[in-house]
Amino acid sequence: MLKSLLLGVDLGGTKIATALVDREGTILAYDYRPTEADQGRDAVIARIAEVVELVIAGHDREQIAGLGVGIPGPCDPRTGLVFEAPNLPGWHNVPLRQILSDRLGLSVIVSNDANVAALGEHRYGAGRGSQDMIYLTVSTGIGGGLVLDGRLYHGFSGTAGEAGHMPVQPDGPRCNAGHAGCLEAMASGTALAKRAVEAIAAGRATSIAALAAEHGEEVSALHIAAAAAGGDPLAQELLSEAARYLGMGLAALVNLLNPEMIILGGGLMHLGDVLIQPALAEMRLRAFERPVQAVRVVRAELGDRAGVLGAAALLLG
Repeated sequence: MLKSLLLGVDLGGTKIATALVDREGTILAYDYRPTEADQGRDAVIARIAEVVELVIAGHDREQIAGLGVGIPGPCDPRTGLVFEAPNLPGWHNVPLRQILSDRLGLSVIVSNDANVAALGEHRYGAGRGSQDMIYLTVSTGIGGGLVLDGRLYHGFSGTAGEAGHMPVQPDGPRCNAGHAGCLEAMASGTALAKRAVEAIAAGRATSIAALAAEHGEEVSALHIAAAAAGGDPLAQELLSEAARYLGMGLAALVNLLNPEMIILGGGLMHLGDVLIQPALAEMRLRAFERPVQAVRVVRAELGDRAGVLGAAALLLG
């Protein structure tokens, strides 16, 4: 008998979002709480199991197809092994599928968080009905997920879709993972803020620092965007450079995979056309004519729900 309920967990460095959903993506029960990652791996796993039991309380356990978990780091969906999770101390080669399955008595599937967000958008969001789709999240870092021939693509060892670590500037700065000049190091929110701070320290005239200080915050992409809107030359230069590199990354994806659709999500999408339109212009300039004319680039629809819905959708195959 086809089981009607799916469980999803979106695990992050700061939050655990858990949902029980039906096959149409309707959320029937939901929980959101801090990860408390500093308590260690075992405490976090116990917390996941505890929250799952709370979410399914009062529902027919026999109707639950299983549990999907989105992980903030590389993992192998076939074995359920989490290789590492940089924002979760002590997470190295963790057999998460086996641990949770033993504790909960449920079938468990794990996948990278960007992959599950891609699957969420494909099943229930902006990518509904598409066959070949790329999801790109542009935020503090840059991540990606691939849906090819209608199925989430994991690659040979489970780590496909890391679009943020495509090299776009051989002599560029390194990202937090140590890769020189990758897309994340050149176009993420972290990269924007870092270059702004460096320029301010070098004596460049700008309103960026004052805007950040006004709100008692460290310099971020939002302050850079606000300064650019006010005509600040440095801020405009920084955004133009980030958009150029983002467009280069998009062009590479278009040329390599000839997708039907690219879905853009993540915090930097709040910057809107000041980032997106120059990036798309760069993409069109650099990509082959046929695939770039065919691709549709759209904004993500699900927001914070993409991860938990995509994790649940892992159970759909």
